[in-house]
Amino acid sequence: MLQTKNLTKTAVLGVLAFIIMFVEFPLPMFAAFLKIDFSDVPALLAGFAMGPWAGIMVEVIKNFLHLFKSETAFIGEGANLLTGILLVAPAAWIYSTNKSKKTAIIGLLVGTVIMAVGMSIANYYVIVPLYQKLLNFPTQAVVAMGSKVNPHIVDLRTLVVYSILPFNIIKGIILTIVTALIYKRLSPLLHR
Repeated sequence: MLQTKNLTKTAVLGVLAFIIMFVEFPLPMFAAFLKIDFSDVPALLAGFAMGPWAGIMVEVIKNFLHLFKSETAFIGEGANLLTGILLVAPAAWIYSTNKSKKTAIIGLLVGTVIMAVGMSIANYYVIVPLYQKLLNFPTQAVVAMGSKVNPHIVDLRTLVVYSILPFNIIKGIILTIVTALIYKRLSPLLHR
């Protein structure tokens, strides 16, 4: 019975995350393709309430549903899935070891660092090169998007250092604040 309830909650949170994914906005100091959305919050809530597997499954459901609207040959969904897992899994795992507000914040901050570093490496070695190979979107065009807002961005390495890495740190901090503010209020509902 508990398993069925958790699967149902995970599915509902996955669909909610998918819907939230459509509300996104860029930050003016970063390349236009880097956008903030709050679709990882339901995954973090699931991860804290039901364990890391539930948070990961919310990320999987969200990105699976988004595949049907993909304009990036599934590269964007793969990147979003990896981003979410790198944030949610460590945060939820650390929180599960000692469920307290302090542990939740530590988990979220560790998840933020892992996500920011992991996505920097993934963008440099996999994601941006895939855009070039599969979508014939030149790396220099991606770099030019970053150069528009930051003249220090001159190649893929500087795009990662001056745009992708700090963007993901800011995104993680924003998601940490939002999750910290709402988790306790929604916790009774998630544990019903």
